Amino acid sequence: MKLYYAAGACSLSPHIVLNELGSSFDLEKVDLATKKTEHGEDFVAINPKGYVPALMLNDATLLTEGVAIIQYLADQAPDAALVPKAGTVARGILQGHLNYLSAELHKSFGPLFNPNSSDIERAQARKNVLARYDYLETVLSANGDWLLKDRFTVADIYMFVLVNWSEHCEIDLAGHPNIAKHRDRVLARPATQQALKAEGLI
Repeated sequence: MKLYYAAGACSLSPHIVLNELGSSFDLEKVDLATKKTEHGEDFVAINPKGYVPALMLNDATLLTEGVAIIQYLADQAPDAALVPKAGTVARGILQGHLNYLSAELHKSFGPLFNPNSSDIERAQARKNVLARYDYLETVLSANGDWLLKDRFTVADIYMFVLVNWSEHCEIDLAGHPNIAKHRDRVLARPATQQALKAEGLI
């Protein structure tokens, strides 16, 4: 397998999942500005969507969209228990968390990474992110260490990656102590440290 990634981007979540599973894979960095891979390939020819993550399987099938990729990977290694079984209520709850993270929280960060955003747009984006954090804070307050109560899953990994953007985007976690503690728990995991080092982030 080969994971196409950009350092610190949302592609960090499948990178961490691959490490958690002990999978054998290659990494190829993508310059999102030029759409070129580190080996000089046209990334748009590989993934017409033009963004990461993209996972090339051993049979040359390309998977895109982070939420789809991390669930696929976890399903290939059920003993690792990073996702509940398909068809269970727990899996439905997990998918609800993943959809919220993707459609609401992830999307809210968009203006903060857009160099053309105005100060007003950036200020509104920070308010939007904090509103999403308010909800996630209540989930963690009710459930404990992880989004699925006492079970660590791919949703926690994805949430970590998004929350980890907070400092860069000038978003203070002081009002969301459960989210800050959640971030620190995922950060401390060896798989996370390994991915951060591989991407040159620590």
